[in-house]
This record gives sequence, C-alpha cells and structure tokens, in this order.
Amino acid sequence: MTAERPGLVAVGVEEEFHTVDLRTHRLLPRADSLLEQLPPDRFVAELQRSVVETNSRPFVRLDDLAEDLAALRRGVVTAAEPLGMGIVAAGTVPVVDLDALKVTPDPRYENMLDEYQLLAREQLICGAQVHVDVGDRDSAVAVAHRLGRWVPPLLALSVSSPYWLGSDTGYASYRTLLWQRWPTTGPVDGLASAAEYDRLLDELVRSGVISDRGMAYFDIRPSAHLPTVELRVCDACPRVEDVVLLAGLFRALVIRELAAIDAGEPPRPGHPALVRAATWRAARSGLGGELVDPATGEPQPAGELVRALVEGLRPQLEGTGDWELVSELAEAALARGDSATRQRAAFAAGGMDAVVELLLAETRANIEWTPDAGPARRAVTRMLAGYRTDADEAVVFDGTARSPYGTIMNALDRLGPEGLAERDRERRRVQRNLGMTFRVAGEDADQLFPVDLVPRVIAAEDWRPLQRGLRQRVRALEAFLHDVYGERAVIRDGVLPAWVADESPGLLPEGRRVPRSAVRCAVAGIDLVRDGAGRWSVLEDNLRVPSGIGYAMANRWLAARVMPELTSTLPTAAASRAVSVLRAALTRAAPALALVTSGPQDSAYFEHRLLAQELAVPLVTPDRLVCDADGVHLDDGRPVRVLYRRIDEDELFDAVPGLTEAMERGAVTLANAPGNGVGDDKALYAYVPRLIEYYLGESPLLDNVPTYLCRDPEQRAEVLDRLAELVVKPVDGYGGMGVVVGPDASADELDEARERITAEPERWIAQETVDLSTHPTFVDGRLEPRAVDLRAFVVQGSEPAVLPLALTRVAPAGSRIVNSSQGGGSKDTWLLP
Repeated sequence: MTAERPGLVAVGVEEEFHTVDLRTHRLLPRADSLLEQLPPDRFVAELQRSVVETNSRPFVRLDDLAEDLAALRRGVVTAAEPLGMGIVAAGTVPVVDLDALKVTPDPRYENMLDEYQLLAREQLICGAQVHVDVGDRDSAVAVAHRLGRWVPPLLALSVSSPYWLGSDTGYASYRTLLWQRWPTTGPVDGLASAAEYDRLLDELVRSGVISDRGMAYFDIRPSAHLPTVELRVCDACPRVEDVVLLAGLFRALVIRELAAIDAGEPPRPGHPALVRAATWRAARSGLGGELVDPATGEPQPAGELVRALVEGLRPQLEGTGDWELVSELAEAALARGDSATRQRAAFAAGGMDAVVELLLAETRANIEWTPDAGPARRAVTRMLAGYRTDADEAVVFDGTARSPYGTIMNALDRLGPEGLAERDRERRRVQRNLGMTFRVAGEDADQLFPVDLVPRVIAAEDWRPLQRGLRQRVRALEAFLHDVYGERAVIRDGVLPAWVADESPGLLPEGRRVPRSAVRCAVAGIDLVRDGAGRWSVLEDNLRVPSGIGYAMANRWLAARVMPELTSTLPTAAASRAVSVLRAALTRAAPALALVTSGPQDSAYFEHRLLAQELAVPLVTPDRLVCDADGVHLDDGRPVRVLYRRIDEDELFDAVPGLTEAMERGAVTLANAPGNGVGDDKALYAYVPRLIEYYLGESPLLDNVPTYLCRDPEQRAEVLDRLAELVVKPVDGYGGMGVVVGPDASADELDEARERITAEPERWIAQETVDLSTHPTFVDGRLEPRAVDLRAFVVQGSEPAVLPLALTRVAPAGSRIVNSSQGGGSKDTWLLP
C-alpha cells in the first residue's frame, strides 16, 4: 500500500540560539552546562559550544506552533539567566573572540573541524529551519527543486546578521555568505525520485567531500530519511513572530507546489545562477532595498514583493486557517523593518553593547506570546510536575497551559490536589445516585462509568471543519447503504470490489427489506483521533447501534454539578440542544417513537434510560412489542411508528415476530435500519474516500488512517512483516474487541494475531498506528497525560446534522484503546462554536 499524502500538512521548526555572557556580551562556549538543565529531546548541542538548538513539535495549526516556539524560548532563556548567560536569536553576534571558542566535543564535529578548518571555526552563526511534512519522500524531492526561486524573499524576512567580528559587513545577512562556503549549499537539482536523491547523497559521501548525508546543506533540502522538506537558508530571528511568519509562508508555498504536482504542472524552479544571484541580493539588502522578483527576474521593492507573495498564497493560507495571522505578521514585519536595520539603529545610538542588548531583549520579548491571547502567561499548575507533553493538547513542554486552557488550569490550581480529590469523591457519589454505570468486558458486575474532572476543549478552528467532514462522510455512507441493498452501482462501476460487500458479516437479508424512502442511518457515531501534530483522522464509523450520546449528556450535567467553577468559563452548547436535534431526526418519519433495549442486563442500560427520559418516549424491551395487521404497538395499546434501536438486530427480530414484515411495508421505521453493519465494516472503511468521490462528486474532507486489507495477498504480506508496528482489527469488530496494538503487544499476542490472519485473512484489516494526542487526566492526586479520542454524532432527518455534543474517551494508563468496554473512561467535552 502506497503512502498517502496528509490532508493537513504539519510544520515544525528548529531554532538555533547563541549563548552570550550577560556582562561582556561576548559569545560564551558554555552551551553544555545549559543543556544539562533542559530536556534532551527538545534541546540539543550544535557544532559550536556557544550554540543551543531547539526542536519544536510538528503542528497543523500555526497557533499551536507559535505556542510551542514561545515555550521553548521561555525554557532556554529561563535556564540560562541563573548561569549568567543570555540567549540571542540572530544570524551572528557582533562581539566574538574567535580563538576562545571551541567546537562541541563530539567525534562528528571534531572531524568537521579537522577537515574544514577555518570554515568550521567560523560557523559562529545561527539559523531558523522550517520542516514541512509532505507525506512521501518523492514529493519532498520534487517540491524542494520547485521552490528554489522563493528562497530570496524568505531570507529577506529573516536577515539578522549585519555584524561580524565587531565590524559592520555592509550586508543584512552576512551569515548567508559564511554559510554558502560549505560545498553543498545552494539550490537542489531537479531529481526524478527519492531514490535518485539518495544516490546523489551517497555519491557525495563517497567523494569524501562530506562525511555523512547530514552535511548536504541545500537551501531547501529533502530529508534523507523522513517525508519532509526543509527550509534551511534563513537567519535566526530575534522575534518569535517572524519565525511563525516564515513557517506559515513556507508551508503555504509547499502546499501550492504539491497541488501543482498533482495537477501535472511543470516545475518553474528558476535558473540556479539566477537563484544564487537573487539570494545574494536578499542577503545584501534584506527588506530595506530591492529584491529579485521570482516570477519576472527583475528588481522589485522588497515590501511590494513580500506583499505580493502573501497575497499570492492567500488560497493556501485560507485553506490552513492561517490567512489572518500570516497577513498580520507580514505587515507587522514590514512596518518595523528587518533586524539588520534595527541593529544598525541601536549601534548608532549606543555602540555594540546596545546591539547585543537589543538582541537579548527581542529574543526574550515575546516568550509569553500567543497569537490569540497576546503576551499573557497562563498558569503552571503544581499537579503538572514531570508531565510528558510529547503529544498533549493542553500543555506545552514547560508545564504551561495552551490557550484556551489557561482559565481551566487556574481553577484546578486553586483547588489543588486535595480539593480535586474531594470533587472526585463527590463525582462518584453523584454517579452512584444516578446509576451511571457501564460493564467492562469479561466482568459480571456493573461499575461506575469513569469520568475525569478535567474537561477537553475542541477549538472552533477544529470543530467547524470537522462538522463539515462528518456531514459529508455520513451522506456518502447513507448513499452506499441504499445502493448496496439496491442497484449495487458502486460495484458495477468498479469503484468497490464485490467481495468487500458480499463477504461482510454485516450484509444481511433484512437490509434488502428496508423501504427505499427510509433513512438507513438515523444516528451515526464517528470515531475521530488527533495526532500530536493536531491532524484529525477518522478511525472508525459506527452505523449499527452507536452508543455514547447519553453518556456525553451525563458528563455535561455531572461537570456542572461537581465542577461549577469550570462550566461557565467558555461558551459551549447545552445538552438540551442535542436532545432537540436528536428528537427531530428520529421522528422525521412519524412522531410515535419508542426506545427499545434488551433491559437492565445491557451494559449501557443507564444510557438507554437517560435517553428515553430526555426524549420523553417509552423505554421498552422486545417482549412489550406487538406486531399485527395495524402495525406495531406496545402491550398497552400505544402505537409505535419509530423504534430507536439500542439492541442488536438479530435479537430484536428473533424476539418480535412480524417486525420484519411491518418494517418492509412501512408500518414502522427502525433507527438504525438492519444491515448497516456492511457500512461500518472495517474493510469498507478503506474505501470510504472513494465512496465520497463516487456518490457526492467531492473530495474527502476528513482523512482515513492508512489501512491494509489482509484479504489482499500483497497487503497481507506487508501486514505480517510489520505486525509489531500496526494495529490489527477484525472487520466486524466493535467496542475494542479483538484489537491488537502491535507496538504494545507481547510476542505471544503477535503470534496469535499472525495465526488468525493467516487462517482467515478476509476477517482482518490492519492500520498504521496513530500516536494519539493526550490530555491531562486527574489520577491519584496529580495530572497525567492519557490518550484520548472523540466520538462525534451525526443524525439524519431531512439532512445530516452534527450533534452539538461529543464524547471524549480516555484510554487507561499505558494503553491506546479508549473503549469503555475495555476499561477506558471519558471527559466532558467543550465544543467551541
């Protein structure tokens, strides 16, 4: 199975910082002592002992990247100051004692010094590198070549190195001239594939000119091992806003070129000699003079060219939700001028010391900065000590809350561990009184449905596009269900292999007896996962008897009762709105509605009772339903025209003679219709993007997790070879039953999965493992990161509608399986409008 290009493109940044003596303002070769105070996964050494590098996480939302960059700066500045060190983000530092500085004691760096001599010693420079995930390495190679002509304006926005060894060089970025002395800088040639790029790297290493692949320093570089493309030409930027601007612009350029590749448009990289000349001009003049227009090759005032670049990228920036932020940052950058100009003004006022003071001040100026909240620090709670933030939605690496979690963390901080523990005991008392229980697989007794006290916030920037994608997906699945039990055009036209439907355990004879006018999927539960970069994907579709609406309602009421100080901090929809939308969808066919359950022995009986109560409809077991010539009615004579089915179809039809016939003639509507299992079959899941294109004529708005069908011999071979890396699922499974998470499985579990797949390959699929985002969860007096997913609910009456209520499910410690039946819990979920 080939790699899929991500629908949302993640972007990350590496920043390099100088360490300077706060007293003398000279470069200070003590980065090693600073790094001892910082997490090694986010802060690393560089060639020179006076440089520290930070590594952001990749993000799809530029706001999230900005918060991460600010937190990293905050971390390094805060750790440096007690050591008498200051942190400078700039291409160069004016005051340097070249002979006093040594390279980092590392075999690679020492070899570079031995080979390159003065060139290596002079690399007292810092840059900002932007990395964009393009999905596959072939695309990265193609994009890197196509984007070469756009290097100069991006460099001009970053120029911050006018001084070198105490002198004004006359350049805005003298770092560029120093950097270009390496033998492998400049534009990358046009290459046909990642394999050809790898051969080029191997030839460069074999030549002896460079010692390893990492020394290919092209201005825009495809990664040698990841599906990313890297912008490497920019100076380090004193102001973090300018780094965010560069990241937003470069990602938009990458997205535009990816679309051009998909459209078959030829590359227009610009002649390498012209690109080099234009890069020199940008290094010489920055934003203060003219640049070479990449489109015409003619001089143009820098401000005009930057504005034209931003405006030309507007479609891509609007597509990523970055237009307003990037356009504002670009105008602000042009208004204040480039860093080189500001440094020269500081020198005119106070000499070199004033220049370094300016750089120190600008580097730390916005370490509290976030795009939506301004320079306001949010609370660091005591309970986040030692908290891992690798993929966290609410907390950045230094324990600071992300926007909009500041008010939530403030409230938790005021309560403290003891206060939260008391609230948790109150939560349990309320749940017992309500009978809010669930049954875990393999256990006989019900237990309290686990609910965490820390709410999850889904930002409007996430929720709005998710709603559009959810409606689209359910429309396509509804069309498929009608088609597969009717004309089967999707199979006839070669869009879907016949075996996907015909071998599905969910394809039932009763499905063919559902009237054509009926809505087959009145209530859908779509499981969404978010990775550490903020990318959302659909993990599963649930079209049979999706649970969770009642628990989501109960979570909201429980939170209001137990944590009243939190529930009013952000605008969220009331649970009553969801009830109204659900009732309207279920009663579209007729108003006489009843909810049918198997009874108190059902693991989700609490939810059944709650929904019946809120919908104001009878809660009935199958033995109370009577079918006759007049239709379906209760044993007390009340008519039933719609059955909200919370029971398996086989159990219902076996228990109620004549129900199939009543449904077929339209005397009663079943919500959901029988036979929907073919629509949420895990094998069909792999084809849902095609179904959207086929039935709706639209491109999918939500990504699937890459999926392998074990029935296919080639895909099965890959699954068996990579079993320890993948997640294996039965095609008709639900509730987490039968799932094997390869990275977390024991050798015996993997062997058993291998045997099952080999024996019945058509019964199994595999998916790439998603590193689920985590969320703070109150456990034993502290907050711990736990993996979460989101079940959203789409109901269909006349049109699909997404309920303004969703269920966040929380995995147990050390697990990625969030299903309640497997020991998972839940959270109140705030969907911001």
